[in-house]
Amino acid sequence: METCDAVIVAAGSSRRMGFDKLLAPLAGQTVLWHTVDAFERCAAVRAIHLVTSLENHPRFAQVLTGFSKLQPLVAGGAHRHLSVANGLAALNPQTRYVAVHDGARPLVTPALIERSLEAACSHGAACVAAPITDTLKRADAAGAIAGAVERENLWAMQTPQTFSTALLQRAYARVLEQELAVTDETSAVQLLGERVQLVEAGDWNFKITFPRDLPLAEWVLASRR
Repeated sequence: METCDAVIVAAGSSRRMGFDKLLAPLAGQTVLWHTVDAFERCAAVRAIHLVTSLENHPRFAQVLTGFSKLQPLVAGGAHRHLSVANGLAALNPQTRYVAVHDGARPLVTPALIERSLEAACSHGAACVAAPITDTLKRADAAGAIAGAVERENLWAMQTPQTFSTALLQRAYARVLEQELAVTDETSAVQLLGERVQLVEAGDWNFKITFPRDLPLAEWVLASRR
């Protein structure tokens, strides 16, 4: 089995949550604990690099004890793409594949991580995603419906997003050199003209964004048990 390292991005401000959602209680632990635990339990993951703000290092180190794959915490940047770049810089030079994941997605499973890695091994780049099922509309500046958006072949990007390490490092070298801002790794790789294979999540894998997400995540974890 091919292996990968994980870069877990946990340097956000949680503005929409109103408090640090990564430390929010979830099924007897914290949101971030469940995220890290999934990668710890995945046999295909060799090392976990957690990227977070320096001010959070002591608190995160306190709640993330007992994880054998967790490496020294990495300092985050002012924006997500800068945090990911710092995480990539912390990788062992021999790392062939890397999976980048949002710290606020605690419902990821070892099986999904492995499926993402398998797709990356076959295609060089892979992204977990979910097909759009809602009706989509475009709004004008006043908040009124301005038109429809065809949902056929539309997907919502999730994580992990898994790549050949060399490819993702090349993509982020361009992002930094040209001072671009990308919201995910797929966007960075597409700047090189590379194709990214979609991997359907097939299960709950949403990002904790609002307080209402926590009870649902709690239910999902309980139902899996």
